[in-house]
Amino acid sequence: MAVTPAEVKKLRDKTLAGMLDCKNALVEANGDFAEAEKILKKKGLASADKRAGRSTDAGAIFTAVAGDTAAAIELNCETDFVAKNAVFSESGKKIAAYAAENKVAAVNDGVEELVKEAISVLKENMGVKKINTMEVSDSDCVVDYLHNNGQIGVMVKLSCDSAETAAKEEVKALGLDLALHAAAFNPAYLNRDKVDASYISEQEEIFKGQAANMDKPEKVIEGIIKGKLNKHLAQICFVDQAFVKNDKVSCAQACADVAKAVGGKVELVDYMYMMVGQEA
Repeated sequence: MAVTPAEVKKLRDKTLAGMLDCKNALVEANGDFAEAEKILKKKGLASADKRAGRSTDAGAIFTAVAGDTAAAIELNCETDFVAKNAVFSESGKKIAAYAAENKVAAVNDGVEELVKEAISVLKENMGVKKINTMEVSDSDCVVDYLHNNGQIGVMVKLSCDSAETAAKEEVKALGLDLALHAAAFNPAYLNRDKVDASYISEQEEIFKGQAANMDKPEKVIEGIIKGKLNKHLAQICFVDQAFVKNDKVSCAQACADVAKAVGGKVELVDYMYMMVGQEA
């Protein structure tokens, strides 16, 4: 008998078996959904009941750029063995590309469908834990870096004065160095403007407490507090951190140096850092 695509999809959503397997089971069961599910289970093709709820502690980060959107996703699975599988890797790349192409910032039906396709092949519970996106223009240079088999993923965006500047090898090399920097130091903020005012106030109170017993004039104390705060912000803000390739200059200065060398504008304006297992 003939079965509809909607019936096939319904059975697949329930069992996570392949589309063709679901279609054949429905035909064999003469359209009886419950019977078709039993057929799949007997053949070992139904997997949803057995895999749902299993811990997904392993995984990797995947990145993609499509049109005016860059995306990074965390795809999780049950074991490191599967996380290193070529099918898992291709699935992660496909989901990241889907997120970028469709400007998807959270798990939706399309993402879940792609995950189920991977589950049907790899036979492990899987899921997308996080999706991050950022806008990209023609004059932006976006560089990604995946560390330790994708356990850490970084994307860095450099804003340039033109597409020609963004395409220069010196700018791309800078972008990769900054991505390596972010992977190594995991800056908390892009710049000081991004730091929460409440956090700054909290740090000021801490430094005031540290300076309370100093036998110095009030203005000197204020200067000490300001100096401590500036030093702290320089440690947690990406643009102010000492550049990984040359700790004599900040990341912002490294951008300025490359901008001068290529005769254009190059500014670090955004980044994404993701690590497997890290809370969003």
